Amino acid sequence: MTNLTRRTMLRGLGVSMALPWFESLAAWGDTATPVVGNNEPPLRLGVLFSGNGYHRDEWWAKGAGSEMELGRVLEPLSDFRDRLLFIRGLYNEEALKGNIHSSQTGNLLSGAPIASGGEIRSGTSFDQVLAQRIGHRTKVPSLVLGCEKANPSVHKNYSMLYSSHISWSSPTTPTPLEVYPALAFDRLFKEGVSDTDKSVLDAVLADASDLRRKIGKTDQQKLDEYLNSVREVEQRIERAGMRGELQGWRPSLTEPNIPRPADGVPQDIGEHMRLMSDILVLAFQTDATRICTLKLNNDHSSLRFSNLGIDYMIHHLLSHQESDDWLTVNQFFVQQLAYIAGKLDAIQEGERTALDNSVLMLCSSMLTGSHNANQLPVVILGRAGGQLETGRTLDYLEAPNRKMCSLFLSLMDKYGVSLESFGDSTERLAEV
Repeated sequence: MTNLTRRTMLRGLGVSMALPWFESLAAWGDTATPVVGNNEPPLRLGVLFSGNGYHRDEWWAKGAGSEMELGRVLEPLSDFRDRLLFIRGLYNEEALKGNIHSSQTGNLLSGAPIASGGEIRSGTSFDQVLAQRIGHRTKVPSLVLGCEKANPSVHKNYSMLYSSHISWSSPTTPTPLEVYPALAFDRLFKEGVSDTDKSVLDAVLADASDLRRKIGKTDQQKLDEYLNSVREVEQRIERAGMRGELQGWRPSLTEPNIPRPADGVPQDIGEHMRLMSDILVLAFQTDATRICTLKLNNDHSSLRFSNLGIDYMIHHLLSHQESDDWLTVNQFFVQQLAYIAGKLDAIQEGERTALDNSVLMLCSSMLTGSHNANQLPVVILGRAGGQLETGRTLDYLEAPNRKMCSLFLSLMDKYGVSLESFGDSTERLAEV
């Protein structure tokens, strides 16, 4: 075995870039000492959220493995049925008390009581509990992304910040949400904001060339593929910004030449979500972070979907009807999970893929747009590095323990974070 010093970063002027997993080089961890026999790729967590629930009749799964049958909402996940875990019947008891969007969302990942009257108090979410325990191993402890800006108003005695944030660093602190793809990209790869136009790849080119001479042929090919993917995302962000299609677009005029339009969303929400999905994949692929939360929209969302030909009604109002358009929007959200899973599954890490070494969870704050939080929609992709048996449907609706926080206790165990209790639960979820 080639005796190489463990390294986790490519470095250049003002830039650091975490490496992908190489068979011929131990690239994981935060030490500078080679560790013999400890070259396993890390376990990642990705939590995706879409607000307002799903189509009443089409969120379901039955059967097992490659023969599993999926409701039409979940059809985009057909290629991953053997890596899928469909979970029915879980709930947060505290979310039933307000019966309004904010009170059902702010504690989705914590199960904590929600303060009303405009006060901000929830609970630390399980993704941030993990970030606080294991986030020191990577450059970015956790990455929290969004495709719709936070809403600071109050709705029916609850702060809408609860509807805008599922990740909480403390009971009174929503984790900062990054909605600009370029800034999310910078956070992963740049040491600080710089006025230089030099790309990330240009900055680390010399270090990359030096590394390439020291790794095997297979890993050289993997390095080249990885660097090409970074360049592709860089170029797409630049092109999207020039077209003015993202929230981070640059104005071409010094003052408006039309009346101020109504408050809205990025022109192309599809491109926005796809960029954020690519950044999540890059973050995992480079080991810049192992924990990422992607809020595709707010609960009580105002997004419109001109990219789908559905621009006549905002997401929240659309969720109150079980129409074909609502189904199309549901599938669009699930397609983001399928896209991320496909990208991760194409990344080989020893005998497994990056998808096998991940847990991707898609959830919402209610089962349907009618505020039904008596059971919550949950689907998981990935095998947690071989710790999670997938290709199954699990039904807890009539079980004595059907707490969401029991699921979180089970998942945290797989990351080496074992707690006696979390939120409203003191026991693990059976079969997970």
